[in-house]
Amino acid sequence: MKMKSISALALALGLTGAPALAADDVMIVYDGSNSMWGQIDGIPKIEIAREVMGDLIATWPQSTNLGLIAYGHRRAGDCSDIEVKVLPDPVDRAAFRDAVDEVVPRGRTPLTAAVEKAAQILSYRDNPATVILISDGVETCQADPCALSARLAETGVAFTAHVIGFDLTREEHEALACIAENTGGMFVPAEDAEELRGALTQVRQVITPAEVDDGAPARQAPLREVGLSAPAQVLVGKRFPVSWSEVHDRSDLVTVVPPSVPEDNRGPYLRVGRKSEGTLTAPPLPGMYEVRYLSPKTKEVLGRTSIDVVEAEMAVSAPQTAVTGARIAVSWTNPINKRDIVTIVSAGAPDIERGNYIRVGTKSKGELTAPAEPGLYEVRYRLDGGGRVVASAPIEVRQAAVEVSGPDGAVRAGSRVTVGWSHSVNRRDRIAIVPAGSDPDDVGSTYRRVGSKTSMDLTVPDVPGLYEVRYVSAEGDRLLAAHPFEVVDAMAPLDAGAGLRVPATARPGEDIMVSWSITAADADRRVALAQVKAPDFSWFSAAAVGGESQMKLTMPDTPGPYEVRFLDLGERKVLGRAIVEVTE
Repeated sequence: MKMKSISALALALGLTGAPALAADDVMIVYDGSNSMWGQIDGIPKIEIAREVMGDLIATWPQSTNLGLIAYGHRRAGDCSDIEVKVLPDPVDRAAFRDAVDEVVPRGRTPLTAAVEKAAQILSYRDNPATVILISDGVETCQADPCALSARLAETGVAFTAHVIGFDLTREEHEALACIAENTGGMFVPAEDAEELRGALTQVRQVITPAEVDDGAPARQAPLREVGLSAPAQVLVGKRFPVSWSEVHDRSDLVTVVPPSVPEDNRGPYLRVGRKSEGTLTAPPLPGMYEVRYLSPKTKEVLGRTSIDVVEAEMAVSAPQTAVTGARIAVSWTNPINKRDIVTIVSAGAPDIERGNYIRVGTKSKGELTAPAEPGLYEVRYRLDGGGRVVASAPIEVRQAAVEVSGPDGAVRAGSRVTVGWSHSVNRRDRIAIVPAGSDPDDVGSTYRRVGSKTSMDLTVPDVPGLYEVRYVSAEGDRLLAAHPFEVVDAMAPLDAGAGLRVPATARPGEDIMVSWSITAADADRRVALAQVKAPDFSWFSAAAVGGESQMKLTMPDTPGPYEVRFLDLGERKVLGRAIVEVTE
């Protein structure tokens, strides 16, 4: 049972022609924190996750021993809220689905402790262990997931963690990606239901079992020499196959280093376990190297072979300009290593610096998010091993400009209003209604993603006051545009020039007197009676307005709130509105 990285899997299949199999032991660590109530396109993330997890379990191989740990789902503010929902066993689809559905978001995000507990359940010190973390946020319990994952990788037999970041910001991506990077796993971002489904499917497809022979005879005396095989030449940063003739000890390493380094030093390496072949990543700098079979216990090199690491011909392209926070198309020549990245950083930054990035995989093009700050940048192709930049292209990032529209006057508390924006810079940007005077980049918890739309309906807060419609970029959480308006009491009259006056209450069927102060005009005007939430130009009774300044209206027989409206049909405007409560 073993989780391979995408690149290791591809090379292994290319060499052996063997089909991918399902892993024996896998533990899913599932986010049940309160932030999972956040919405994507109006649907709570927890509902999206339940549906996608259900689809995944329906097709997961029953030969897999699959377990489930949830966190943050039972108690608010409790960093110990971690529960083993399902122990690793052959998949019981119905029981697993029920366990997922029982998770109700409530608390914090102790993901570091949850990953560690999953590793312990899988006996990661003695057995290969695979964890899949699904999270929509970063650690909130004062723990360091990067340090933990490095320790698990160092002390485990073959510990691998794959991370699916669900609806995360760039900063949150970086805070979780280290878990996968430190353990040789995958980090896959997902922004909506379809991408979450694709991410889980992608992770599942790279899970393969290790070759285990529990009936193997007792090991003979250690061999003093091991034969090694590797290509004579390989590109910098490229994954390449290696094989060895014998296994001296399961803890032995196969590593690639410069010939001049001491024998107990190690470069990129793999543990031999019970295998006879594997893959290594070539160093980032060209030159002659050695592949060595190393015994960490005796610090002896038991086998070696030479390999020539040569420079790769690589080019990367990007547009000359982009606006802050926008998605930009980038491309590169043939990828060297599936775990290499294409990133955007400040011009002249050190090679090790990494901004927004994507893994190249097997593709030759993709999209990056432009930084939040205007300036001169570079799109770079950076090797996974060693972090060396082998190609770059300049790009100027200019400040994005967006216009926002909303209510022109006061609106009633709790009502629905239409808001709009000139264009979407990035589909993950947010639109929200927040109190005026809030922190400039605040969007509260009821924001909506703009997607590819340019307008949508939002619900106005229930508390009267001054508010703003805000457009805030996903990249850097920058306020790009705002539109102020006033929220008044849910029963308050609204005037846009008519000076409409009506009584506050009436009896069923009673005639009431309605008056207005606006002067007569040739426009086609009406005084209409409608349901409070009916469309503006929909009514169940209406009378034309001439030169008079008042008229009688007969109220409905059914008790409840009704709205009297003064309408200008020619201009398609509501010049005044007031509520009359019909009481018994």
